Amino acid sequence: MMTDSHATRQDARVQRLSEDLRTALKGLVRQMRRDTDRQEQGLSLMQAMLLHLIHEHPGIGVAELARMQQVRSPTMSGQVKALEAAGLVERAAPLAPDRRRSSLHVSPAGHKALRQLRDRRHDWLSQRIARLAPDQMDALAGAIDALNILADHET
Repeated sequence: MMTDSHATRQDARVQRLSEDLRTALKGLVRQMRRDTDRQEQGLSLMQAMLLHLIHEHPGIGVAELARMQQVRSPTMSGQVKALEAAGLVERAAPLAPDRRRSSLHVSPAGHKALRQLRDRRHDWLSQRIARLAPDQMDALAGAIDALNILADHET
C-alpha cells in the first residue's frame, strides 16, 4: 500500500516528467519544423503532411482529408489544388455511387518528392542522434518504447 507521502512524491515526479517531456518535445518539433521548412522545396509543412496522408490512404477524398485534419473542406481543397498544380497529386475520375467524390493519388513526381523528403528528414535526425554519447543513445533507445506507449494510448 502506498503512503500519502509516497503518493505525493510520485505525483510530483509525474508532473516534473510531464513538463520536462513537453519542453523537450516542443524544442525538437520546433527544430524539425525549422529544418523541414528549409528543405520542403516549395511545399508548406501542411502540403508535405497531406502528401504523406494521401500516400498512406490512396483514393482518399478531399472531404475525408479535411475531417482527418479538422479543417474546412474549402481550406483542404485549396491545399490539394496546390499539390495538383505542382504535379504531386492526381485525381481519379469519380466513380459510382457518389459521382461528386474524386479520389486522390500520389503521382510519380509525388512519390519521388516523398522519398526525397524522407531521406532528408532521416539524415537530419540521424546526424543529431550520431552526436549523442553512447549512454545517451542507450537512454534514447529505452525511451522510444515508452514514447510509443504514450502516443498510442488515448486518455
